[in-house]
Amino acid sequence: MKYFTTTLFLLLHGLFLGQLVCSTIHSHVFLMKEAPYTRLCKTKKILTVNGEFPGPTLYVYKGDIMIVKVINIASQNITIHWHGVKQPRNPWSDGPAYITQCPIMPGGSFTYFVKFTMEEGTLWWHAHNDFYRATVHGAIVIYPRFGASYPFPKPYKEHVVIFGEWWKEDTDVVFKRALQTGGNFNNSDAYTINGQPGDLYQTFKIKVAHGRTYLLRMINSAMSTALFVSVANHKLTLVGSDASYTSPLKRDYIVIFPGETLDLLLEADQSPKKRYYMAARAFDFLNVTQIDNTTTTAIIEYISGSDAEKTHPVLPQLPYYNDTNAATSFTFSIRSLVDKDHEINVLTTFSYMYI
Repeated sequence: MKYFTTTLFLLLHGLFLGQLVCSTIHSHVFLMKEAPYTRLCKTKKILTVNGEFPGPTLYVYKGDIMIVKVINIASQNITIHWHGVKQPRNPWSDGPAYITQCPIMPGGSFTYFVKFTMEEGTLWWHAHNDFYRATVHGAIVIYPRFGASYPFPKPYKEHVVIFGEWWKEDTDVVFKRALQTGGNFNNSDAYTINGQPGDLYQTFKIKVAHGRTYLLRMINSAMSTALFVSVANHKLTLVGSDASYTSPLKRDYIVIFPGETLDLLLEADQSPKKRYYMAARAFDFLNVTQIDNTTTTAIIEYISGSDAEKTHPVLPQLPYYNDTNAATSFTFSIRSLVDKDHEINVLTTFSYMYI
């Protein structure tokens, strides 16, 4: 009876039977709840999924289907959006509050049917009402179909790297104050990497082996701030953006905009006797006094570097916060990947109508 109900519901949502047969169905439960977290030496309750911050990473293969039941035991309304998933013929599971659905009220539940089609790479999910995206978010990793491979050498390991923001005060207060004044919301007190603000506080660490290549799945979940990112003494090679492959682009730094995802290769080719900061700070046109001008850090640490923990990490050189030339130099250099396995249909003929 359980399988019959699932199959019937999928068909009612406009999913082809052929895809249903060929696809794997992944089931998850999101329990919306408040949980205490301490950052910047202050503890407060935040809205989370399953008590996790950031939330759980979801793994699928290209063409799969994901069923997520959201149960809301918090005191706030909530919806979940699957950022970058195209959802053809399936808008009712997209998540924007009061557009494709009413919010899930406290004590209520809603089941999302998420249909993956063309996407391959990294996307993310997040709350899509009020200011709850600040703490309710997580990664979606979409692997190539079984039997297919990456259009670049397979990395030794991969790491999800989520950039975010942290406010010492309740984000509900930040949001409501902005509504009352009609102005911008207050600047965050820190940027974070995987929920940690970095040096002087808790710091996220990535362990690497010398001579290996790692895939970094970067997500910018900051509310409205683009970020410059760099790893000291290492280059980053862009190979994907928003679940689409790109032509390889190697740079000393990258810029990632709010809501954007980037897939980057990191070659562990430096001295294992040292430790290296991954650092991120804002790229913005506003005066420096009007933005969060802090820098968040994570640490790249070589497994074989037995004495490395005694050394202070090397800090990378990041572009200045309003360096538009540095930002456009990177973004304007990104090109789609076109090969026999990743064809792109480009419009070559145009029709004109004059009225």
